[in-house]
Amino acid sequence: MIDCDVHNGWDSARVLLPYLDRSFRDYLDRGELPGGRDSFPHGHRAWLHPEGYMRYDTLPPSGGAPATDYAYMCEQLLDRYDLDYAILLGEEGMEVSTLANPYYASALARAHNDWVLDTWAPLDDRLRISITVAPQDPEGAAAEIRRVGGHPSVSQVVVTSGSQRPYGDPFFHPMWEAASEMRLPIAAHLGGQGGVNANPTGTGPPTFYWETHAMLCETGMGHLASVLAHGVFERYPHTRLVLVECGVAWLPAVLWRLDADYTALRKETPWLKRLPSEYAHEFVRVTTQPLERPRNPDALWTALDDIGGRDMLMFASDYPHWDFDDPFTTRFPAEWRDAVLDGNARALYRLPAARPREEAAGAGA
Repeated sequence: MIDCDVHNGWDSARVLLPYLDRSFRDYLDRGELPGGRDSFPHGHRAWLHPEGYMRYDTLPPSGGAPATDYAYMCEQLLDRYDLDYAILLGEEGMEVSTLANPYYASALARAHNDWVLDTWAPLDDRLRISITVAPQDPEGAAAEIRRVGGHPSVSQVVVTSGSQRPYGDPFFHPMWEAASEMRLPIAAHLGGQGGVNANPTGTGPPTFYWETHAMLCETGMGHLASVLAHGVFERYPHTRLVLVECGVAWLPAVLWRLDADYTALRKETPWLKRLPSEYAHEFVRVTTQPLERPRNPDALWTALDDIGGRDMLMFASDYPHWDFDDPFTTRFPAEWRDAVLDGNARALYRLPAARPREEAAGAGA
């Protein structure tokens, strides 16, 4: 089993200071962190979670923040569920996308990547790293992808779904070009609202956290449509788009609409050679958490089956967040389980073939 959404964090953003150039170190040390504020700088969050973003039981017994203690993560996740791999996406690092200063944002992304590769990557061969980039600085993002994208522990690039414009826009093409060159997917993880980024819904900012969380899937829809319409995969065929934590039930309806409108209006985008749904089936992957639960469970799988969803879904737990999905209790059709829990992610991230269980158990972590 492969978990495609695992968050690893820090107790204080001060861990980045040794990795920053002097001028940007002062930004963080003197401008952001004084007064006991050790969290990562990001745009102000307008929606406060009434219970907190983390599972309370993920606080390590040794102290510190959730997902900062590798041994406790093994106990609660990697070993408990016998994971072959966990795709790490960081925590607050992704929110560099909210910052107005693109040079500072890229400097923080570089520092974050160096810290993760120094401190987390050596711990366990099961950990695979997502490198953070600042999409508001696409040339800087491209340089960062080329700088560390060849590291053997790196599996993808990560940005937030909160952005200044949809990710198919030619503004972002340097980022896609570098990802294709390095044979890396780009994952858009839900979040990054605030700061310089656009409103998360088409009608403006919602009022309540639960309302907002339910509607943030709009950002995934917008990025998907944009990437398909702009022909990103015709231009850069060696990359992929991964939508993380954006939900899945909306995917068939959006692709049906895109196919219908493209068929009627295809002269707008003559660079496309196939239906949007055909590009999506080959080049887009979607993680399962949060997995919608209709009253008739079969309804979800019937709709997803129409677009070839068995080949597109990848399991994610979202550890250690409040809406964690337990792989032992999350239900999939029997004929989908191997692909969703393992095969799709293993192919996307070009991971070694799974070992027989008895061999893996004898080898240890």
